[in-house]
Amino acid sequence: MAHSNLPTDDEARAAELPFPTLREVGFAAPFAWVGRGLADLKANPTASLFYGFCFAGMGLLVTFIFEHAYQYTSAATTGFLLMAPFFAMGLYELSRRRELGQPVQLGPTLTVWRRNAGNIAVFAAVLTVIFLIWARASLVVFAIFYTRELPNLSGFLTQVLSFENIEFLAVYFAVGMIFALLVFAVSVVSIPLMLDRNQDAVTSMIASIRALALNPGPLLVWAVLIVALTILGFLSFHLGLVVTMPIVGHATWHAYRDLVAPLPRHG
Repeated sequence: MAHSNLPTDDEARAAELPFPTLREVGFAAPFAWVGRGLADLKANPTASLFYGFCFAGMGLLVTFIFEHAYQYTSAATTGFLLMAPFFAMGLYELSRRRELGQPVQLGPTLTVWRRNAGNIAVFAAVLTVIFLIWARASLVVFAIFYTRELPNLSGFLTQVLSFENIEFLAVYFAVGMIFALLVFAVSVVSIPLMLDRNQDAVTSMIASIRALALNPGPLLVWAVLIVALTILGFLSFHLGLVVTMPIVGHATWHAYRDLVAPLPRHG
């Protein structure tokens, strides 16, 4: 029997979805998102902190493995941040369930990716490609601009904090900022859109870029808050990530809710 080429029910519903309607937000909105994220953490501490410990564990693993090869640690740590939107899906789902008054349990959030697996896989592949390019670019910058003998990680951080080898630092962070901006632009609301509406990956990434273009100032504030909370986590030898990353994950859901208008109700 020949297989039908008709679209599945999920594909048909996805094709009928209108392009997301984006909204402008004020400069204070990111602080409200963080406040709501903290409220979600307090309301669901066990499930939220589970994800926090996962983030902290990954950070510690990176540090221990590459302690004496910090040029790889830099790329791996940045890659960890690049993939954070994908790893934080469970936190988005926790916030969504609390918002809807549904039972909030850890179990269902672990497999939430199944709701729109194909498109989430496409988005994850995009982030992975960006990460691999950044990892290669990071090593090239080290090879070209790092003029000193390679110390251990603590020695490298000492040089960073004292602004030694300033040419290397300037180039390294400039290149890193380009990749960070690219990832931020395509991921502002991407995964929440794919989880909440089964939106396709391409539309979700375009919507994210448009949301950034519509709200450059507030989303710059949001990016600074994300970096600040992440640095706080790393400065505590990654243990602070147990709390800061769940807050960022929950807050990202609330950012999506403010930036993307609800679907119109029919009937």
